Amino acid sequence: MAAHQAPGLLSTVLSSIRALVSSRRPVKAQRLRALADQGDAVAQAKLGLMYANGEDVPQDDAEAVRWYRLAADQGYASAQFNLGIMYGTGRGVPQDDAAAARWYRLAADQGLAAAHFALGIMCQQGQGVPQDDAEAVRWYRLAADQGYAAAQFNLGVIYQQGQGVPQDDAEAVRWYRLAAEQRWASAQVSLGVMYQQGQGVPQDDAEAVRWYRLAADQGYADAQTNLGFMYRDGRGVPQDDVEAHVWFNLATARSSDEDREMSLKARDAVAERMTAEQVAKAQRRAREWTQTPEP
Repeated sequence: MAAHQAPGLLSTVLSSIRALVSSRRPVKAQRLRALADQGDAVAQAKLGLMYANGEDVPQDDAEAVRWYRLAADQGYASAQFNLGIMYGTGRGVPQDDAAAARWYRLAADQGLAAAHFALGIMCQQGQGVPQDDAEAVRWYRLAADQGYAAAQFNLGVIYQQGQGVPQDDAEAVRWYRLAAEQRWASAQVSLGVMYQQGQGVPQDDAEAVRWYRLAADQGYADAQTNLGFMYRDGRGVPQDDVEAHVWFNLATARSSDEDREMSLKARDAVAERMTAEQVAKAQRRAREWTQTPEP
């Protein structure tokens, strides 16, 4: 069985980062507005986020941009970053990668990890800036060194592929592990694959299963598929068709296109050698399965 590798570099900023300055407790819009009107940058940034999300105010991207810009013009890093997201996605302003990169850079110059990561993606893909793998690595590393899991994962992919850096499986494993220990599911799957294949670490099926299970328990379909194969083949765990069927079934419900077809075929192939009672048990187990909650 060829292990199902986690997806490669995160392809878009919004797929992996979220707007910052999220308030942890409800704040009345009127009170924030009063502070924002007085020029309070924190209040302006929070009010922008409220308009972007439609939280306690009507959802309004143009109004969100207006408040983000007021805070960003005062040098507030999180507002600069959020304004970059708005330009990058064309929300409330015409889509403009170059403008997004400019705002990310301003936030990055203040040490904001999410902005470092966003610039890494822009350099990696040549969006709004010249394509430059080495520069992407530099920005990712700045974010990764602050513990930013998505950047750590991307560095793992880069080192595994040798993209902008010398190919180095051991270094890939190091970065995957840092992200995996923060429950980044893609990194957990990739680390499992490295153990299963003996890339950058001694080959160890049991350790591969451990990492696959951590991601599978979060509902990550690739990990569920890989875990199904490990149970089907008895690698790192006792051979168990019922358990394999459970994980293939869960993966089928959470994946699409070719990935879904693969897990579906694997599930049906296992079912052909199971009794009706075993299939019923596996189906019941899949229905009763619950995803591990976020920490």
